[in-house]
Amino acid sequence: MSCAKNNETCCDTKSEATEDHIREAVRQHYARVVTSAKEGSGDCCGAGSCFTPNTTDKYAQKLGYDQKDLDNLPERANLGLGCGNPIKAAKLVAGETVLDLGSGAGFDAFIACRAVGPTGLVIGVDMTDEMITKANANALKSGYKNVDFRLGQIEDLPVDNGSVDVIISNCVINLVPNKRKAFQESYRVLKSGGRLAISDVVTNVELPESVRKDLALYAGCLAGATVVSDLEEFLKSAGFIDIKITPKDESREFIKDWAPGMRLEEFVISAHIEARKP
Repeated sequence: MSCAKNNETCCDTKSEATEDHIREAVRQHYARVVTSAKEGSGDCCGAGSCFTPNTTDKYAQKLGYDQKDLDNLPERANLGLGCGNPIKAAKLVAGETVLDLGSGAGFDAFIACRAVGPTGLVIGVDMTDEMITKANANALKSGYKNVDFRLGQIEDLPVDNGSVDVIISNCVINLVPNKRKAFQESYRVLKSGGRLAISDVVTNVELPESVRKDLALYAGCLAGATVVSDLEEFLKSAGFIDIKITPKDESREFIKDWAPGMRLEEFVISAHIEARKP
């Protein structure tokens, strides 16, 4: 089965969910999100197949963002793709180097830019060309000089060893097929004493196979939710310490809108995830 419009991979829910299939599904879906003529549209195959991003300030405030941060964002930097606010947990300091995993159109990266100031640097990595193009256009138009958007995959970061003070990410690790490798790469690029502060979706139970193999649900930030115990093991085996995973029960209210009628909010929940490199 494929989409009638463009034969898009993310809609081919019967395809084998290999790592390559997942990456291509995610890449195609988010390319459509950022290039859609309809602002904030995340349409894939129709209602219930792919979630529709919510780009309103009200939704961002529910995730924990302050209005003053939202007021200063470039146009359409907020694509409504987050599930929390990693910036608050990161406690950024002026002069730090920050890495944003899955930086999209630059939403969290631009907020981080203001936090670290002109002596700091924010590196945004995204695997979607269209997102990098949009983020760079936003940075140029708004005069951000302390940000560097790079095309690349989270499992193979285009970032030097031990060069980053803080890693942030917002509802992106769930989209990565090889999450163990993603955390190994995160550990590699962090400085000694560096910290990880991300928001993502997690689950306490293994999701049904029918969900895990649905590429539309994977691209929609649901099928790739990590079991909490597995997430802890990935972080520990990578070398992280001081691991803290804090589920946000209130997130079920907006997650239920991502796949209406499927009741996946009973299994999937947003969480703050923090850890430190010794």
